[in-house]
Amino acid sequence: MARALDPELLAEARRIQVRADRMVTDVMAGGYSSVFRGSGIEFEEVREFAEGDDLRSVDWNVTARQGRPFVKKFVEERELSVLFLLDVSSSMGFGSAPPGRAGRRTAATTAALFVGCVAFAAARNNDKAGLVLFTDKVERYVPCKKGRNHVLRLIREACEPPRQRARTGLPVALDFAGRVQRKRAIVFVVSDFLGADAVEAMRRLALRHDVIAVRVRDPFAAGLDRAAGDVAALPAAGLLHLVDPETGATAHVDTASARVRAAVQANWRAERQRLHEACRRAGVDLLDVPTEGSVADPLLRFFHMRERRGARR
Repeated sequence: MARALDPELLAEARRIQVRADRMVTDVMAGGYSSVFRGSGIEFEEVREFAEGDDLRSVDWNVTARQGRPFVKKFVEERELSVLFLLDVSSSMGFGSAPPGRAGRRTAATTAALFVGCVAFAAARNNDKAGLVLFTDKVERYVPCKKGRNHVLRLIREACEPPRQRARTGLPVALDFAGRVQRKRAIVFVVSDFLGADAVEAMRRLALRHDVIAVRVRDPFAAGLDRAAGDVAALPAAGLLHLVDPETGATAHVDTASARVRAAVQANWRAERQRLHEACRRAGVDLLDVPTEGSVADPLLRFFHMRERRGARR
């Protein structure tokens, strides 16, 4: 039975569709195609050795069983699969801007816009795209397919609001992706990574796939000073009543205290460093996408970084 689509959700999906499509048309398509070129070659069959075959392609196991030489035949694999693992836990609904204020989005809306941009770029390159929505369990799985209509479906799915009182479970989503995505793929893990500890799960997935961690974070929630490029101090706003969106736990924080502000700033810095270290140990790239400004700008910087790194190899 088909799910009823909320009119506001559809309207948000259409807005994201238009913005994402425009970004890809204007600036992104070339960057995507130059960085993600396909998985190289894939195995097709084993056949008998013929004159002129490269000895390095001999399949020694089959040769030993058959008593005559056989070689492995490979074909060039140009088609890519792009799989998005999208965090829809409660913390992704955070947005520090007042409702209706232009220029800053919630983490969830920014994540949906990111998915739309990269999925449209993949479609223009004739690649497949799929989506896994997750909290501490897999909420929905949309297998990889081609086509613009499929991209529009992914955007609609990505625009659904975060689940209420749902925690983040990155290892569950990463292990699920490893089971359902057998062919090598580009895997974007899109999350705020709050409280996430998934080094081993990311490392296992990165052994087979090109895994990219996409941290979507409101500058206030991350304590970021974008101008300075570092962790900012918590503003002295007096006594704040804070609620953890995933657990419901509450706390009162006296932001007028310099000692409290310094402790929060130190925690922010340590949390950022933990994620950088986790990605380094897992062998995955980390891409920061803030909830204000253009999603295309950090993507383009990421594409350029991958191009430069590829040129040095």
